[in-house]
Amino acid sequence: MPNLSDITVPTVTLNNGVEIPQLGFGVFQVPPEETQRVVEEALAAGYRHIDTAAAYRNEAGVGAAIAASGIPREQLFITTKLRNGDQGRAREAFEDSLAALGLDYVDLYLIHWPVPSQGLYVSAWQSLEEVYAGRRARAIGVSNFLAEHLETLLASARVTPAVNQIELHPTFQQRSLAAASREHGIAVEAYSPLGQGADLGAGAVLAAASAHGATPAQAVLAWHLAQGTIVIPKTATPARMRENLAAAALTLGQGEIEAISALETGDRIGGDPATAAHSQF
Repeated sequence: MPNLSDITVPTVTLNNGVEIPQLGFGVFQVPPEETQRVVEEALAAGYRHIDTAAAYRNEAGVGAAIAASGIPREQLFITTKLRNGDQGRAREAFEDSLAALGLDYVDLYLIHWPVPSQGLYVSAWQSLEEVYAGRRARAIGVSNFLAEHLETLLASARVTPAVNQIELHPTFQQRSLAAASREHGIAVEAYSPLGQGADLGAGAVLAAASAHGATPAQAVLAWHLAQGTIVIPKTATPARMRENLAAAALTLGQGEIEAISALETGDRIGGDPATAAHSQF
């Protein structure tokens, strides 16, 4: 594994000019009582992009880790998300997240799910536009939005979302949705980028990893990075944090990229945004 001090994580320039580190660290399912320690370890490993959400109930731990790290705030990129059940009070929910994080602003604020059955995501977006206008979020975006949700949002939006964070990994690539997002200038960010581990045993992944003396996770992350996708792998293990970050130094051949891309099965791991309606409380 290369020396992490020699690795430069690439950035993606969002549609408003803000730069986001392409390889970040997610804290989904990290228990609140463990979050500060885990995020401190991630920051020590070299991550500067941390992704959390109100629904994860660990924003306070992320904020405590940031405060303890001593890293200048402007060197960090912090994302959090609007809880589904808070779409009717988005401005207040945003302030709650800032208070939990102990921050004056976030770098990216997302609507976590569209929840079309509520009929609130368009009005929630208007609240996010106000937050953005007030410079309390450097960029705003969405998560789990399908093409039809994007079209509905864009019909009245004054600000085009900067990011669409979606489930994306070798066996579930959502190619048409990713293409539709990018056609609107919306960057694609992958959650569950390793298929929650299920994609790591595929032959194409193992072959690429073996050819480069890399781990299967590094091969999959390099596959994402090669396509311009932002990735936020999650692990609570410091050694794996460092291994995942080292994927930024791995360049796959075109044949290896195509072989991993051929793993598509269309099998979703998480909920279907067309019907998902959990409140997240």
